[in-house]
Parts: sequence; C-alpha cells; structure tokens
Amino acid sequence: MDACQDVFVRLLERRDRLDARYPSSLLYRIATNLCLNRIRDRRRRTAPTVEGQQLERIASAEDPGGAAEARSVLDRLFGRQPESSRTIAVLHHVDGLTLEQVAEVVGLSVSGVRRRLKVLRAGLAEMENP
Repeated sequence: MDACQDVFVRLLERRDRLDARYPSSLLYRIATNLCLNRIRDRRRRTAPTVEGQQLERIASAEDPGGAAEARSVLDRLFGRQPESSRTIAVLHHVDGLTLEQVAEVVGLSVSGVRRRLKVLRAGLAEMENP
C-alpha cells in the first residue's frame, strides 16, 4: 500500500517533467524502480541484532499472559530511562533506521544514540540474567 501511494506521489511531484503518452508504462516503470529501491534498502540493513531479536520476541507475545509480561518487561526497562531512549529504541529496532538516521531525528550525536542503546541492552541483559 505504501509503495502504491509513493508511486502516485512521485508522479505528482514530477508531473511537469514526465511524458504521459503511455501512462501504463510510466506507472509500471515508476513502481518497478521504487520497489527495487526498497528491496535494495532492505538488503543494506544489517541482520537483526541480539537486542533487536529480544525486543521483537517481547513485542510479539501473542497470548494475554505473554502480552502482560511483555508490557511489564518494557515498563521496567524503560521506566529507568529518559523518554527519548524509548524513541531511539523504536526508531532503530522497530523502524529499522540506521544510527545516523536516529541521531538526526532525535537531535543527538551518533555516539550518544549508541550509548543510549548500549544502556538499554545492558538493562535488558540484567533483567533476563539477574
């Protein structure tokens, strides 16, 4: 759905420069290029990290008891951290942004983002292995 919307956004952004004699071919070419770029971007991302897998496991708890446990773990993990640490974790581990992109969004240096993630990792490891 996002890719479809992006095709039409690109079409509208470039409407003055496009030759619309063959609209179906034009839409096909824009969609193909956009999807290929998305696939390339996805491949460039690194493999899921250990902490990313842990957070994904927590987030995917399906049974009601597991969901309550997941909320409890996240509340304890983030309860001792600034709100921006939660934002950093979501941007990096859930949305898949690079450290540089996260740093730009939250207004910290890359080393600051890395430090916050390290603190969260340590907290999660401590909670799993008391």
